[in-house]
Amino acid sequence: MPPITFRIAIIGAGPGGLVCARVLQRYGVPVTVFERDLGPVGAGPDGPLELRAATGRAALRSAGLEKAFRAASRPAGQEVRLLDRTGAVLHQDVPEPGRAAERPEIDRRELRRLLVDSLAPGTVRWGSYLRTLHPRGGGRHQAVFDDGTTATFDLVIGADGTWSRVRPLLSEGTPHYSGVTFVETGLDDVDTRHPEIARLVGRGTMTALSGGQGLLARRDGRGRIRVYAAFRGSEDWARAAGVSTADTEAVRAALLAGFDGWHDRLLALLRDSDEGFANRPLFALPVPHTWPHTPGLTLLGDAAHVMTPLSGPGADLALQDGCELAQHLAEAHTWQTDPDQAVRVYEAALLPRSTTAAAAAARDLDAALAPDAARTRHRLPGRRQLHPHRP
Repeated sequence: MPPITFRIAIIGAGPGGLVCARVLQRYGVPVTVFERDLGPVGAGPDGPLELRAATGRAALRSAGLEKAFRAASRPAGQEVRLLDRTGAVLHQDVPEPGRAAERPEIDRRELRRLLVDSLAPGTVRWGSYLRTLHPRGGGRHQAVFDDGTTATFDLVIGADGTWSRVRPLLSEGTPHYSGVTFVETGLDDVDTRHPEIARLVGRGTMTALSGGQGLLARRDGRGRIRVYAAFRGSEDWARAAGVSTADTEAVRAALLAGFDGWHDRLLALLRDSDEGFANRPLFALPVPHTWPHTPGLTLLGDAAHVMTPLSGPGADLALQDGCELAQHLAEAHTWQTDPDQAVRVYEAALLPRSTTAAAAAARDLDAALAPDAARTRHRLPGRRQLHPHRP
């Protein structure tokens, strides 16, 4: 792989795309990241991520960022509670003392900042939205961006999320609405301002399930609780209810009506929230989602395997994808072997593991929102990525 003439573009500055760029640069492989956000603080959802040691954190170690991650992360509470709609605790998992310190969490935006800061200046081209890709022969593709600029690359890596602009050149797979919507809100300084809710949720994650509905609450290390009202229904549920998602009080009233009959302690999660409500319909690619190997193109993260987020590994898989792809490409660069073969090796491992993870995520969501979920569900939702996908 000639270090100057082989041009690599990563479309999307999420965790997977950024860690891919970081590992490539550590091995002296030139790369450019194109991101539609205007800067590191994007418009997508924030909130904490708890990364698995064997996947997400292993990728950060391979990128030489373990020390920076430790400095930016904080201990995550590991308590897990399952309730029914009456507020009765059906199951509670309280970790052993000291276990929380072994399970750090980091905010999504802080993770992005950490990764961006690790790259050479100018690596990320902010405000660059990919419009189209055009094959130019020999595996090369011309990228056209919304500002009219064009560039031709030997490898384009689609790390651009649920609605990837790269994916259609590889696959006919299209994300479909899962039939489930999360509506997200939050409470701040809960121990002081919302002590009853703080006691209800505990030091970790609380899930209340009943009749195809759920209230999920997750405490982070900053004294905040993220709340998700989950239910089956139309993607346009708000319009059907005659409310605008921008009207906080109208959405609050509609949600409280939808959870009528639930215990008042649980309804307080919605009634007393300190923020507006963000509508998060859940989308997923077909399972399995595969594509024929196409020289000059590949995918990682949600572009490759967007799945429902109740217990899906989310950012962990994206970080693992980005790191492994970069390592294979760096090896080809070092030994001057065929980079296309490096992509083949990456895809051969990616596709089966993402199929397994996506199938498990779909099963977990179906089980959680089954009519009798609270009393039959044995596997509780963990504290992973309860963050539906960016539009």
